[in-house]
Amino acid sequence: MGDMTNSDFYAKNQRNEGSHAGGFGCSLMDLRTLMELRGNDAIVKIQEDYGDVEGLCKRLKTSPTEGLAGVATDLDKRKEIFGRNLIPPKKPKTFLQLVWEALQDVTLIILEIAAIISLGLSFYQPPGEGSEACGAAAGGVEDEGESEAGWIEGAAILLSVVCVVLVTAFNDWSKEKQFRGLQSRIEQEQKFQVVRGGQVIQLPVADIVVGDIAQIKYGDLLPADGVLIQGNDLKIDESSLTGESDHVRKAPDRDPMLLSGTHVMEGSGRMLVTAVGVNSQTGIIFTLLGASGEEEEKKEKKVKKQDGAAAMEMQPLKSAEGGESDEKEKKKINVSKKEKSVLQGKLTKLAVQIGKAGLVMSAITVIILVLYFCIDNFVVLKRPWLPECTPIYIQYFVKFFIIGVTVLVVAVPEGLPLAVTISLAYSVKKMMKDNNLVRHLDACETMGNATAICSDKTGTLTTNRMTAVQVYVADVHYKEIPDPSVLPPKTLEILINAISINSAYTTKILPPDKEGGLPKQVGNKTECGLLGLVLDLKRDYQPIRDQMPEEKLYKVYTFNSVRKSMSTVIKLPDGSFRMYSKGASEILLKKCSRILSEAGEAKLFRPRDRDEMVKKVIEPMACDGLRTIGVAYRDFPASPEPDWENEADILNDLTGICVVGIEDPVRPEVPAAIQKCQRAGITVRMVTGDNINTARAIAIKCGIIHPGEDFLCIDGKEFNRRIRNEKGEVEQERIDKVWPKLKVLARSSPTDKHTLVKGIIDSTMVEQRQVVAVTGDGTNDGPALKKADVGFAMGIAGTDVAKEASDIILTDDNFSSIVKAVMWGRNVYDSISKFLQFQLTVNVVAVIVAFTGACITQDSPLKAVQMLWVNLIMDTFASLALATEPPTESLLMRKPYGRNKPLISSTMTKNILGHGVYQLVVIFTLLFVGENIFDIDSGRNAPLHAPPSEHYTIIFNTFVMMQLFNEINARKIHGERNVFNGIFRNPIFCTIVLGTFAVQIVIVQFGGKPFSCSPLDLDKWMWCVFLGVGELLWGQVISTIPNSRLKFLKGAGQLTEKDEVPEEEMNEDNEEIDHAERELRRGQILWFRGLNRIQTQIRVVNAFRSSLYEGLEKPDSRTSIHNFMTHPEFRIEDSQPHIPLIDDTDAEEDPALRKNSSQPSSPNKNNNAIDSGINLTTDTSKSAASSSPGSPLHSLETSL
Repeated sequence: MGDMTNSDFYAKNQRNEGSHAGGFGCSLMDLRTLMELRGNDAIVKIQEDYGDVEGLCKRLKTSPTEGLAGVATDLDKRKEIFGRNLIPPKKPKTFLQLVWEALQDVTLIILEIAAIISLGLSFYQPPGEGSEACGAAAGGVEDEGESEAGWIEGAAILLSVVCVVLVTAFNDWSKEKQFRGLQSRIEQEQKFQVVRGGQVIQLPVADIVVGDIAQIKYGDLLPADGVLIQGNDLKIDESSLTGESDHVRKAPDRDPMLLSGTHVMEGSGRMLVTAVGVNSQTGIIFTLLGASGEEEEKKEKKVKKQDGAAAMEMQPLKSAEGGESDEKEKKKINVSKKEKSVLQGKLTKLAVQIGKAGLVMSAITVIILVLYFCIDNFVVLKRPWLPECTPIYIQYFVKFFIIGVTVLVVAVPEGLPLAVTISLAYSVKKMMKDNNLVRHLDACETMGNATAICSDKTGTLTTNRMTAVQVYVADVHYKEIPDPSVLPPKTLEILINAISINSAYTTKILPPDKEGGLPKQVGNKTECGLLGLVLDLKRDYQPIRDQMPEEKLYKVYTFNSVRKSMSTVIKLPDGSFRMYSKGASEILLKKCSRILSEAGEAKLFRPRDRDEMVKKVIEPMACDGLRTIGVAYRDFPASPEPDWENEADILNDLTGICVVGIEDPVRPEVPAAIQKCQRAGITVRMVTGDNINTARAIAIKCGIIHPGEDFLCIDGKEFNRRIRNEKGEVEQERIDKVWPKLKVLARSSPTDKHTLVKGIIDSTMVEQRQVVAVTGDGTNDGPALKKADVGFAMGIAGTDVAKEASDIILTDDNFSSIVKAVMWGRNVYDSISKFLQFQLTVNVVAVIVAFTGACITQDSPLKAVQMLWVNLIMDTFASLALATEPPTESLLMRKPYGRNKPLISSTMTKNILGHGVYQLVVIFTLLFVGENIFDIDSGRNAPLHAPPSEHYTIIFNTFVMMQLFNEINARKIHGERNVFNGIFRNPIFCTIVLGTFAVQIVIVQFGGKPFSCSPLDLDKWMWCVFLGVGELLWGQVISTIPNSRLKFLKGAGQLTEKDEVPEEEMNEDNEEIDHAERELRRGQILWFRGLNRIQTQIRVVNAFRSSLYEGLEKPDSRTSIHNFMTHPEFRIEDSQPHIPLIDDTDAEEDPALRKNSSQPSSPNKNNNAIDSGINLTTDTSKSAASSSPGSPLHSLETSL
């Protein structure tokens, strides 16, 4: 893909070079070369070629202030010449490719071979027909008509294999389609502000073209490359491209180059878009990656899976365009090894165990059958082996082999992975409707195990609609907004002016969208609250703003976290100046020396008056959960003009006007949602930047804390004091003292949030490892979101950076959607358990029946084709039916499952064994005395091509009926009585059960020879159904037996998970990667080792962080880790990039580090293509790439 597209561009440019790119003053190549420069070089180049940025705008036919006109023809022309802003995703697999992949299944291949041999032999007629010498062996062949039908069994097996393959492929295909849909949905969500025709509009990222003027602000993820036209202290985090964790300052005269995929960390500005899609810096790297992927594919089909994943692992750029995310989703589908969730880990392990057992059983079956036949024929009856009888004997052996394979097919639960995928995909689709946009599939299931949620306050628990509810003005504390007539006119006038002028003019209150709704608040919510106060005082702010437009404001001190206030200076008609200020009340009152009295006159305001005011006014307001904002003003004489730069003098000696209490009400549905969480065993903690009194009040309103409980409410300062030792380092045992009781953390910084999350996750004081979910909206929440097990980003208020770091996006910013996510997560877990319970019962029964039947009667009572049909019901249909159960509220009534709780609980074991016993008793009764009960011919010991007997048909039919009714039993796994509860809420389930029933009737009545069935009359049918219904009654009997009676069950449930998690991950990955390992070429292994080396470096670096000197003393610690590399477990466990690489807040920089340092360790040549791509963008990090493995300090410099 890469090579092609690149050469296309070059070809195109050759054409365009002469005509200067269709009338534009610069060609694609000019822009590409320009974008590869940085800093001063770039400024020089722009000055030489274009004069300045304005000149570049002219060449691109755009205006730096008005933007493009937005004419469709012009936009299309730009797209044609300069490309579109999207990176073409890899083609999805075609249906045929998926079919081919489904055919790779070993058991299916064995069956196909067996069937083909069986077919071949059935057409072979031995010479010397009827030679008595072959004896009983040829018993059935005499009947001409029958031997004709010998081919049917082989054909039927092939046909059923085709069915299984098609169903699997179709499932994979629809799954992939869903991923694509989800992906495009995530992409459409991302919009960007662009100026077109003088208007600021929100455009989907894909519609941005070269020449657009984009407005960038704090928290944006840049969607394309560009040149800065104008900026206000703009700082950008370019670590995703360069690996430098320091924020880069950008200014039109210092370093105007902005690159796609980088994050705006501070400030704002306007940029001219100069490169989009595959021509942007991110795009260039992608094309290189893509190109190397293609070569690889030609070279080695097998390795492709691992390679694609490794390449993606290397690629830390989070582009806004489709390529990367599609790749990521692809990676999810192909390479489940890369990131196993807890559930998948447990399942893989279980499937491998069952598979091994099945293999042993089937081998024993075949051996016993062959031995029995040989001994019976050649030893007991002392027959010689005659050459002309060989084909007949072989036919027997093939038949035995087929029986063995069918035992294996039934034993291997290939439905397990399918059930997981269906269940997850279904949940993800449904969670969309519940306002959860899931970015990583396994987040959905992890959410079911969550034990703690750390939530933001503003916007998540509250509505983020600020309203002024109390005010202290003219010496009176009004508990609700007063009537304007009771206030001194002079005070009122100053107050209205102070609020209207001293706020961003972009903040407005607009009429509601629909009748009867609340007015729309635009801009800064706190300012909206104050403007609302103006409207409540029956005045309007707009006329005052019109009178004093923005250009006329003399000087503005904008709000920042240091000042904690905002001030605006205006020039009065008589030439003197007046400054209006507003800010956090405690801070503003410290600067007031006077205050307006009830008469509207300024009177002295002494420190002790202030203390009294804090006690009497501000604290009571804060305890009601209000934010307190102070408003003040100061007059300056016309001459001498004050020194505006000297802030300390200017922002002093103010006259207070009023203190406003602003309420951000709790969302009405939050208290109930939090109560549900607490019932479900999930602790909710509030982490907020607000004042501690306000935070506590809101926490009580939400029900996070209940008065009288033992809880901790502390602010960031106190939190840090408690968790850090004398040297100021965070200590885990100190955190362990704090977090269990901590419910509210106020005035907290992003680092505090990250520390808390990390502390809870790493804590070992509780027997279950805590699973933590975190919500965040700001750029600074990125590290905490990444560190958490599940990160929720806000869809409306969230910045791109937060969304990028998250696993699930809440499209309505609402806390109660998190509870829905918990419900779906638990539901996934339960669906899998239901399916397991059903599947294992069938497996146990089918294997035992086939095995004992074969050993006693030389022929499996269930024929190969019938087994395949049962397998289809069991695996594919049942996984669909049981995995799509909708969640119920009752899921929230139990505590979360732990990470090391066995997959099969004791109740489930009881059910599996109980139903297994019932089914075996019924089937063996039918097998050995069935002919007497129903008064029919016995089907046992039938010769080779005997016609199907009614006897065996009854057994098969009863078996399927029992499965159908047991499927209804399997709907409940916690031992509930009413298995029909809510059955009609799941139409898929009903359809599948009824459909299977109908198909079964067709098979039995008209299946004939291929299915080895002979039609049954109504009487026998009723018996079969009756024995099936017995399952439901038996289910009730089983659920009355208390688990405590069955001591032995405890062990049975534990079998799947003996070991603790870390070890378990290693073991199952050994299982997993073993097969993969064989396919991995040496290069790939080195590649993983390279990845791994960097993880080690990062770990070591983090260990060194605490003090560099320690690092200098023992540099060998790292090399000693290298000596482990040859140890397979170590390598395997580590090559799983799922292990969190990021311990510290340098979330952004590690992947890049990883990317560079894995260069030297990759011998295959396509990686060199990747390397060259990276070196375009990374000058600084070459040192890391070239550092010799033995020098930890080298890696230290690059990463610290």
